[in-house]
Amino acid sequence: MAATLNQDWKQDRIGSANRGENPSVLLRMKGGYAVIGDNQFLPGYSLLLCDVPGINHLSELELNDRIQFLKDMSLLGEAIELAWKEIQTRNDLPPALANLTFRRMNYDILGNKDAYLHAHIWPRFEEEDPELKVLPVWVYPRNSWTNSHTEYSDQVYGLIKERIVHHLKLLVQKADE
Repeated sequence: MAATLNQDWKQDRIGSANRGENPSVLLRMKGGYAVIGDNQFLPGYSLLLCDVPGINHLSELELNDRIQFLKDMSLLGEAIELAWKEIQTRNDLPPALANLTFRRMNYDILGNKDAYLHAHIWPRFEEEDPELKVLPVWVYPRNSWTNSHTEYSDQVYGLIKERIVHHLKLLVQKADE
Protein backbone atom coordinates (compact mmCIF):
# COMPACT_ATOMS: atom_id res chain seq x y z
CA MET A 1 0.00 0.00 0.00
CA ALA A 2 2.84 2.35 -0.73
CA ALA A 3 1.89 5.89 -1.66
CA THR A 4 3.20 5.35 -5.17
CA LEU A 5 0.58 2.70 -5.97
CA ASN A 6 -2.66 3.54 -7.73
CA GLN A 7 -5.15 4.35 -4.98
CA ASP A 8 -8.34 3.69 -7.03
CA TRP A 9 -9.08 0.60 -4.93
CA LYS A 10 -9.94 2.90 -2.01
CA GLN A 11 -13.05 4.11 -3.86
CA ASP A 12 -14.56 0.60 -3.62
CA ARG A 13 -12.72 -1.33 -0.94
CA ILE A 14 -14.99 -4.38 -1.00
CA GLY A 15 -15.30 -4.55 -4.78
CA SER A 16 -11.54 -4.19 -5.16
CA ALA A 17 -11.07 -6.97 -2.58
CA ASN A 18 -13.48 -9.17 -4.55
CA ARG A 19 -11.38 -8.53 -7.67
CA GLY A 20 -8.10 -9.20 -5.84
CA GLU A 21 -7.04 -5.55 -6.29
CA ASN A 22 -7.13 -4.37 -2.66
CA PRO A 23 -3.59 -4.51 -1.24
CA SER A 24 -4.81 -4.01 2.33
CA VAL A 25 -6.48 -7.44 2.49
CA LEU A 26 -5.04 -9.66 5.19
CA LEU A 27 -7.39 -12.60 4.71
CA ARG A 28 -10.76 -13.45 3.22
CA MET A 29 -12.87 -14.66 6.12
CA LYS A 30 -16.38 -16.15 6.18
CA GLY A 31 -17.78 -12.88 7.53
CA GLY A 32 -15.90 -10.56 5.18
CA TYR A 33 -12.44 -9.22 4.48
CA ALA A 34 -9.86 -8.64 7.21
CA VAL A 35 -7.80 -5.61 6.12
CA ILE A 36 -4.94 -3.59 7.57
CA GLY A 37 -5.80 0.04 8.25
CA ASP A 38 -4.60 2.84 5.96
CA ASN A 39 -3.07 4.65 8.92
CA GLN A 40 -1.11 2.89 11.62
CA PHE A 41 -0.75 5.48 14.38
CA LEU A 42 -1.75 2.54 16.58
CA PRO A 43 0.23 -0.16 14.75
CA GLY A 44 -1.77 -3.23 13.85
CA TYR A 45 -5.05 -1.32 13.44
CA SER A 46 -7.25 -3.42 11.20
CA LEU A 47 -10.82 -3.66 10.01
CA LEU A 48 -13.31 -6.32 9.06
CA LEU A 49 -15.33 -5.35 5.98
CA CYS A 50 -18.66 -7.13 5.49
CA ASP A 51 -18.83 -8.40 1.92
CA VAL A 52 -22.60 -8.89 1.72
CA PRO A 53 -23.89 -6.28 -0.75
CA GLY A 54 -26.20 -3.62 0.63
CA ILE A 55 -25.60 -4.34 4.32
CA ASN A 56 -25.21 -1.12 6.28
CA HIS A 57 -26.05 -2.30 9.80
CA LEU A 58 -25.17 -5.40 11.79
CA SER A 59 -28.89 -5.99 12.39
CA GLU A 60 -29.47 -6.33 8.62
CA LEU A 61 -27.51 -9.58 8.48
CA GLU A 62 -29.30 -12.88 9.00
CA LEU A 63 -28.60 -14.13 12.52
CA ASN A 64 -26.06 -16.79 11.47
CA ASP A 65 -24.21 -14.26 9.29
CA ARG A 66 -24.26 -11.75 12.16
CA ILE A 67 -22.74 -14.34 14.48
CA GLN A 68 -20.08 -15.15 11.87
CA PHE A 69 -19.20 -11.47 11.40
CA LEU A 70 -18.78 -10.96 15.15
CA LYS A 71 -16.81 -14.20 15.46
CA ASP A 72 -14.47 -13.10 12.67
CA MET A 73 -14.10 -9.69 14.30
CA SER A 74 -13.02 -11.37 17.53
CA LEU A 75 -10.58 -13.68 15.69
CA LEU A 76 -8.99 -10.70 13.96
CA GLY A 77 -8.61 -8.94 17.31
CA GLU A 78 -7.07 -12.03 18.85
CA ALA A 79 -4.64 -12.33 15.92
CA ILE A 80 -3.53 -8.71 16.43
CA GLU A 81 -3.06 -9.35 20.14
CA LEU A 82 -1.04 -12.53 19.52
CA ALA A 83 1.09 -10.77 16.91
CA TRP A 84 1.93 -7.97 19.33
CA LYS A 85 2.68 -10.31 22.21
CA GLU A 86 5.01 -12.22 19.90
CA ILE A 87 7.02 -9.28 18.56
CA GLN A 88 6.99 -6.68 21.35
CA THR A 89 10.15 -8.01 23.00
CA ARG A 90 12.21 -8.18 19.82
CA ASN A 91 15.26 -5.93 19.51
CA ASP A 92 15.17 -5.63 15.71
CA LEU A 93 11.86 -3.82 15.24
CA PRO A 94 11.51 -0.78 13.00
CA PRO A 95 11.18 2.44 15.05
CA ALA A 96 7.41 2.64 14.48
CA LEU A 97 6.97 -0.73 16.22
CA ALA A 98 9.74 -0.51 18.82
CA ASN A 99 9.15 0.20 22.49
CA LEU A 100 5.43 -0.53 22.44
CA THR A 101 3.81 -2.73 25.06
CA PHE A 102 0.47 -4.23 24.12
CA ARG A 103 -2.28 -3.27 26.57
CA ARG A 104 -5.64 -4.41 25.16
CA MET A 105 -7.90 -4.52 22.10
CA ASN A 106 -10.74 -2.12 21.28
CA TYR A 107 -13.58 -3.04 18.92
CA ASP A 108 -15.91 -0.55 17.21
CA ILE A 109 -18.78 -0.92 14.77
CA LEU A 110 -19.87 2.57 13.78
CA GLY A 111 -20.68 3.18 10.12
CA ASN A 112 -21.13 6.92 10.55
CA LYS A 113 -18.84 7.92 7.68
CA ASP A 114 -18.70 4.82 5.47
CA ALA A 115 -22.24 3.49 5.09
CA TYR A 116 -21.45 -0.21 4.90
CA LEU A 117 -20.98 -2.67 7.73
CA HIS A 118 -17.41 -2.74 8.97
CA ALA A 119 -15.66 -3.16 12.31
CA HIS A 120 -12.60 -1.29 13.53
CA ILE A 121 -10.14 -3.33 15.60
CA TRP A 122 -7.58 -1.27 17.51
CA PRO A 123 -4.61 -2.44 19.56
CA ARG A 124 -3.94 -0.18 22.53
CA PHE A 125 -0.56 0.33 24.16
CA GLU A 126 0.82 1.22 27.58
CA GLU A 127 2.93 3.98 26.00
CA GLU A 128 -0.05 5.97 24.71
CA ASP A 129 -0.67 9.38 26.23
CA PRO A 130 -2.14 8.62 29.70
CA GLU A 131 -5.12 10.88 29.05
CA LEU A 132 -5.88 9.26 25.69
CA LYS A 133 -5.26 5.59 26.39
CA VAL A 134 -8.33 5.31 28.61
CA LEU A 135 -10.62 6.94 26.02
CA PRO A 136 -12.01 5.77 22.68
CA VAL A 137 -9.47 6.05 19.89
CA TRP A 138 -11.74 8.53 18.10
CA VAL A 139 -10.68 11.31 20.52
CA TYR A 140 -7.13 11.27 19.16
CA PRO A 141 -6.22 14.55 17.43
CA ARG A 142 -7.23 14.73 13.77
CA ASN A 143 -3.61 14.87 12.61
CA SER A 144 -3.09 11.37 14.07
CA TRP A 145 -5.39 10.04 11.36
CA THR A 146 -3.75 11.87 8.47
CA ASN A 147 -0.07 11.85 9.44
CA SER A 148 1.93 10.63 6.44
CA HIS A 149 4.58 9.20 8.81
CA THR A 150 2.08 6.63 10.11
CA GLU A 151 0.50 5.79 6.75
CA TYR A 152 0.72 2.06 6.12
CA SER A 153 3.76 0.84 4.19
CA ASP A 154 5.20 -2.67 3.99
CA GLN A 155 8.64 -1.30 4.82
CA VAL A 156 7.54 0.09 8.19
CA TYR A 157 4.55 -2.07 9.14
CA GLY A 158 5.07 -5.23 7.07
CA LEU A 159 6.27 -7.26 10.06
CA ILE A 160 3.16 -6.67 12.16
CA LYS A 161 0.97 -7.30 9.10
CA GLU A 162 2.76 -10.59 8.37
CA ARG A 163 2.42 -11.76 11.99
CA ILE A 164 -1.27 -10.81 12.09
CA VAL A 165 -1.88 -12.85 8.93
CA HIS A 166 0.06 -15.79 10.38
CA HIS A 167 -1.95 -15.84 13.61
CA LEU A 168 -5.25 -15.13 11.86
CA LYS A 169 -4.85 -18.13 9.55
CA LEU A 170 -4.11 -20.38 12.54
CA LEU A 171 -7.09 -19.04 14.51
CA VAL A 172 -9.48 -19.42 11.57
CA GLN A 173 -8.28 -22.97 10.98
CA LYS A 174 -8.75 -23.82 14.67
CA ALA A 175 -12.21 -22.20 14.75
CA ASP A 176 -13.27 -24.27 11.73
CA GLU A 177 -12.29 -27.61 13.31
